[in-house]
Amino acid sequence: MQVLARLTLRQMLTLPYVSLVLMLAATIGALSYFAARNAVDGLSGQLLTETALRISDALRHQVEGAAAVLDTAFPKGVPAPASITDDLPALRLRFWQATSIQRDANNYAYYANRQGQFFGLYRHGEDKAELRLRSEGSGPRVIRGFRGIHGALGEARAEARTFEPRDRRWFTAGLAAQEAAWTPVYIDFNSVDLVTTLSRPVPDASGAVAGVVATDLPLRSINALLQGLLLSPNALAYVVEGNGQLIALSRGVHLMSDADGRPARLHASRSAEPLVPATYAAVQKLLAAEAAGTQGSGADSLVPPTISRSPQAVVVRGPDATRAQVAYARLHDEAGLDWIIIVAVPQADVLQHAVQIFQNTAAMAVAASLAALLVGLAILAALARELRRLAEAARRVGEGQLDTPLQVQRKDEIGELARNFAQMQQRLLTDRLTGLSNREAALRRIDERIAQHRRRGDRRPFAVMFVDFNRFKAINDQYGHDVGDNVLKELALRLRGRLRVDDTVARYAGDEFLILLDAVADRRDAEGVRDQLEVAMREPLAALAVVAPGEASAGASFGIAMFPADGADIDTLIKVADQDMYKRKAETR
Repeated sequence: MQVLARLTLRQMLTLPYVSLVLMLAATIGALSYFAARNAVDGLSGQLLTETALRISDALRHQVEGAAAVLDTAFPKGVPAPASITDDLPALRLRFWQATSIQRDANNYAYYANRQGQFFGLYRHGEDKAELRLRSEGSGPRVIRGFRGIHGALGEARAEARTFEPRDRRWFTAGLAAQEAAWTPVYIDFNSVDLVTTLSRPVPDASGAVAGVVATDLPLRSINALLQGLLLSPNALAYVVEGNGQLIALSRGVHLMSDADGRPARLHASRSAEPLVPATYAAVQKLLAAEAAGTQGSGADSLVPPTISRSPQAVVVRGPDATRAQVAYARLHDEAGLDWIIIVAVPQADVLQHAVQIFQNTAAMAVAASLAALLVGLAILAALARELRRLAEAARRVGEGQLDTPLQVQRKDEIGELARNFAQMQQRLLTDRLTGLSNREAALRRIDERIAQHRRRGDRRPFAVMFVDFNRFKAINDQYGHDVGDNVLKELALRLRGRLRVDDTVARYAGDEFLILLDAVADRRDAEGVRDQLEVAMREPLAALAVVAPGEASAGASFGIAMFPADGADIDTLIKVADQDMYKRKAETR
């Protein structure tokens, strides 16, 4: 009885202790899991939001380029001619300059007047173009090819069908608009690409609207941009119009076939990708709530184009009642543009590593707590330190410091998680094709250099260079995008190899690059660097030597802006450097 009593007492003492230890271990595991989930949610949410804003910035660049095309083709204050034939040389010069702004996106600019006359300039390449002219108010257009801005016009050929510009939607929209107007996105049945058109009324000398100038914006590049994003296996990004019609999708199709087998627009709610209808419906509710909260507050008085965004990534119900993180941005302007950019990732993708990590952690905690509570507490303290570092990194990324290092030096799953996020941060700041810094990273570096100048009293001037490679569009058109990509990578490698370690070189957009010369003595010093770089860029290219041995060089034009002589902020410096680049290009040509 004494032994039984003793065993029963031992059990009475042991069972509560073991139960308490197990409860403590379970509590520790649960707290650790939820703390890690919150940290991972915060960091991944910031990365999603940054991705949405990167897409928005790329789209805004194209939208602003279309407006610049119209302003160059018909600058404000330049009246419409009474007859197109009275002003052909001036029209040809301005429209050539307009279609040089961003040839990949806006290679066609055109004008029509109320009399039915039509003038259009279509660029096939850097120096190859054609005029599309209807000098009378009826009949077909006449096409005449030419080379170079002042090249002789080729033989005229009439189109088979009569083109009546006054019946086109862009013409009626432009006449009705006070400034500019976008047409709804439509399908170009020749290329089966989505296209939208920006048009603007053009007054005559008396101020009465005499005609409409317009340019097309093909949207195929948006699909290429989204499909090139580095997302998790089940994540996706897409762009829709305000009415829900899909414009581009990172995975799957954004068009459908109608009853006759012809391509037709696809609404987000009917997409075959389950995540698209679910997240689109959730974002619509969020936008409706935002609209109700800002109604009457003056929030609709926008200077186009404007990007609005979600303040943070939100968690919504995805397909099959699963949870998904969503970040969105909205691009809209007073000309009628209204696009929504949505990036979504199933939460299971985000928490996949975290779940595995903390399953192992819970098992370790239970085993350690059975052996000694102090060992379990020591393990908890170690995990807590790593989680605090993850949380601190998430907080700094949330404040915009994308290059914040994750100070987690571990070789287990937590270290793998930290390294994965560090790689995601690096990808956000790196151009995928060239391996150089991307536009966002370059802008941040220039901002830091300006802040350094102001904060530390660093009086050394520095220079910003805007670089545009010559003949790149022609190389792409003639030899294909693979050769064009190899040319970009080779020229980027040359730029990096000719600069100092402290200098920054980044891909800005397409074949445009940005350079920060960290410290130069004066403008003459910067011009000397430019001369060396221009010589390097004219050297033969290995990427062209195989396909075009006789023309294996490309060259580039460099524009310079000095800080603080040419500007005290990043926008002014880039604008001055861009203008100087075009001036340099014109002088070289």
